[in-house]
Amino acid sequence: MSDTSVLVAKVATMLEMQNEMNCRVDTNWIDRNREWYRAIWIECAELMDHFGHWKWWKHSSTDLPQVVLEIVDIWHFGLSLKLAKSRNVANLAEEIASDWNTHTDDFEFLDGVEKIALDALHNREFNAAFVRVLLVKCGTDFNTLYRNYIGKNVLNLFRQENGYKDGTYKKIWGGEEDNEVLARLMLDMNSDSDSFVAEVHKVLELNYPSSD
Repeated sequence: MSDTSVLVAKVATMLEMQNEMNCRVDTNWIDRNREWYRAIWIECAELMDHFGHWKWWKHSSTDLPQVVLEIVDIWHFGLSLKLAKSRNVANLAEEIASDWNTHTDDFEFLDGVEKIALDALHNREFNAAFVRVLLVKCGTDFNTLYRNYIGKNVLNLFRQENGYKDGTYKKIWGGEEDNEVLARLMLDMNSDSDSFVAEVHKVLELNYPSSD
């Protein structure tokens, strides 16, 4: 399988998982016409704060792991925006993969974040190429995005399955937040495995605090 085919297949997997997650929250989510573009630019502001170096009146530093997680959150909303406009996952996967591989002029990290925000605000669109450049500047790539996206998406579903909406879900597992536990547990997992999604869900089940 070519690199492009692998990319398209993984994007399709993420699109399907995003739709499943959105349907879990609201089965009629597409018909609601949600403002996904607004969620994108709000996340961009949070990303800029974690990246730092823009508040000239105070010291700041880059929290790289959190920066990557914020990029993943933006990706969640970007996929939702795409899905809200078209339900054809195969075509969307091809489109996003093509955008990902499209050349774009280089830019500073914070300028790139603003490009994503402006695209969302002005055009109500989402361009994967901007995300690619941000990840490169973080020293990471699509595989990092894919791995973290799958993990966060499975965790979001797991939360819903275990009382997140009614307030009974336990977010602290043995002194750690659930997303920190997930990141640690995924270190030795193979994201290229066909059963990766099921394996992540299983490891969450095994480590979730009992009700005792």
